Amino acid sequence: MGIKLRPLASGQQLMANSNEYVIIMNKKKKKIKEKKEEPKAIKSKEHIVVAHSPKKDEKKEPEIDKDLDHLLGAHCVLKSKIIIGKNLKGRAYICSRMTRDEVLKTSQDYLDIICCKTLTKKIKQEVIQKTIENIHNYFNRGYLDYRKSVTEAEDFAAIEWEGQGSIIKDIMGRKYIDFLGGYGIYNMGIRHPKIVKAVEMQLRRMPLNSQELLEPLRGALAQLLGELAPGDLQQCFFINNGTDAVEGAMKLARLYTGKSGFISTVRGFHGKSMGSLSLMGKAEYRQPFEPLLSNIHFVPFGDADELEQELTKLQAVGAGIAAFVVEPVQGEAGAVVPPDDYFPRVREICDKYGILLIVDEVQTGMGRTGKTFAIEHWNVVPDIMCLGKSLGGGVMPLSAFMSSRRIWKKLEQNPFVHSTTFGGNALACAAGIAAINVMLEEKLAEQATRKGQFLLNELAKIQKKYKKLMLDVHGKGLLIGMDFVTNNIGYEVAAGLFKRGILVAGTMISAQTIRVEPALNIPDKYLKVFLDKLEETLKQIDKEGVHGKHTE
Repeated sequence: MGIKLRPLASGQQLMANSNEYVIIMNKKKKKIKEKKEEPKAIKSKEHIVVAHSPKKDEKKEPEIDKDLDHLLGAHCVLKSKIIIGKNLKGRAYICSRMTRDEVLKTSQDYLDIICCKTLTKKIKQEVIQKTIENIHNYFNRGYLDYRKSVTEAEDFAAIEWEGQGSIIKDIMGRKYIDFLGGYGIYNMGIRHPKIVKAVEMQLRRMPLNSQELLEPLRGALAQLLGELAPGDLQQCFFINNGTDAVEGAMKLARLYTGKSGFISTVRGFHGKSMGSLSLMGKAEYRQPFEPLLSNIHFVPFGDADELEQELTKLQAVGAGIAAFVVEPVQGEAGAVVPPDDYFPRVREICDKYGILLIVDEVQTGMGRTGKTFAIEHWNVVPDIMCLGKSLGGGVMPLSAFMSSRRIWKKLEQNPFVHSTTFGGNALACAAGIAAINVMLEEKLAEQATRKGQFLLNELAKIQKKYKKLMLDVHGKGLLIGMDFVTNNIGYEVAAGLFKRGILVAGTMISAQTIRVEPALNIPDKYLKVFLDKLEETLKQIDKEGVHGKHTE
């Protein structure tokens, strides 16, 4: 087994028979390697502690080499307690692997916390500390630098713990009004009672699929979507997340047309698995993984002339294009709405050049923009449509891609040519059925239209008042973007709102545009609270002044 690293606090004890190694070190480790000097060690018969004192002004955590043998010497199994004395300056790391008994005990500790209705203050603080340590050591420490829940949370990091409707509580009981909506997951709000009940009832019968018997809820959900979808879109395939839906749509387009190429849009976002990433219109996500799929081309979003010019060139050189893939409203780009004549022209151009139109409704669907599906604003019927995020009602992961019977026949020749283990499982489909019911019963699309227009009107007034800070406000329904003068100002706005109990966020790589995506059934009173807190934040930023850059 390999060794693992995790921080060790000064004075912490290592118990006997824990199979742990200890090293105290800092960035002087590099000099040790360069000069080939032996590190100073405190030795006993049963353990080795390697120690180096840091510079007085050195606060950053050291970078640890993958190979620690040159510092540890022979691998030592600790047989007695060790106390890292407070007189040893520097940062300590345990190099270890838990025993199976320790993993068992730790898992039970976590289960006890999950099942406990009331936690003591001490346990809450321990959960906060353990969460940070676990993300740092076992998940991705980069998240800790980018989350306002850590950087702006004052005494204790904000650990997500419970939520209902449009309110999220952290483990210490601090409340936040959710205007982020999990980037479009919570169209129906958090833990909608009807959706939760449907999943709970199905869980009592059958959680996942046998893979052999027919699944009634998969068929039921497919029926509902087939009846709601625009035009002749009728056939469905269910998976777990948006990028899977786009991957399936790409495969279907290739299968139907016999062509390999695609056109996407600059700043478009369609997921991060290899196929969908190839359609990504942002270099920051693409470049680390290139080369991606070949025969992928990009045009500006909202410009139908550019699309036709690109197709004319590609046709002239014989590049076979299967489909044009596009979001009705660009979500990750910051709620960018195209001109009204864009999609009618796009439909005409796709038909003229014999390519399919794939519409990515992963973020814009299920009422988010004021229609059940955003493409309906322009009375356009795509050839393939992708759904996700709120399709699972904010309770279960669920996504889908849909098409017409004419195109779907290619998948019927061998129904297993594209399959999934967990997609369309009973729990997810129960959530999807309930989500559709809630969307229609509560008229969520209509609510999004009314509330979205109210927010856009009020935000436009605030923008005029603080035009030195805020450049523009745009969006459709309750998918809204606020553009700020600099990335740093945008971050300060998001951070200021966070401190005032409002959750918003920028795009994944920039805070210059702040997205507003609350639940579609969010109470009107919270809209007013949001506007008041935003103006309060802008007033403070305007008074104090903000300079430099910050990436959220």
